[in-house]
Amino acid sequence: MASSIRTELAVGGPGDCPIATASADAGGTISHVAKSSGVTPDGMLTEEFALGADASFDQSGVEKVFEFDSRRVFRFERDQNRGCVCESIEHYGCPVSDIHARDGTLVVSFYAPDIDTVQEIVNDLHSWCDEIHVRQLTRADGQTDNDFVFVDREQLTARQREVLETSFEMGYFDYPKRANAGDVAEELGIATSTYTEHLAAAQRKLLENILQS
Repeated sequence: MASSIRTELAVGGPGDCPIATASADAGGTISHVAKSSGVTPDGMLTEEFALGADASFDQSGVEKVFEFDSRRVFRFERDQNRGCVCESIEHYGCPVSDIHARDGTLVVSFYAPDIDTVQEIVNDLHSWCDEIHVRQLTRADGQTDNDFVFVDREQLTARQREVLETSFEMGYFDYPKRANAGDVAEELGIATSTYTEHLAAAQRKLLENILQS
């Protein structure tokens, strides 16, 4: 299937990624990231990245391999089976096309066949990374969804999700309404005041997610 969506994600707290860690320690932007296509005899992958010539940091396992006027190049090895943002994305058949990092945040770009694949990747990364922000989605026709927001339903309690789903199914959010708060509360078997409390809490979480992304 042809790729149709260029995706750019900003990943905060991407595990023990040496590239993100180096960007936080050095206080600079890491670019020119490259990784070997094969593994060493002992099952290790080799990666390299560049920092500005005036940046410095001290990280175990990372060595400087080259230096010239504008930047320094560093190299490290890592276990191919260790958790990695790029490998998690590529597991879905989406090669990472660009990587850079700043202040501990890893920014990755890739091409996905559809929005469902992007959603699966984001959900996967959410399970072990601190923060995921969708910075840009560009469709094959050139349209850009700069305001696209993923809503993490895990932020809602099971009860809040049940309240939202039942409200939606009964037409509480329709205009004009097909059901009022009392109708939905009765269907759920709870007091109207309890229903409105759950609904308000769920809506607030969703709005915070949307408006602050």
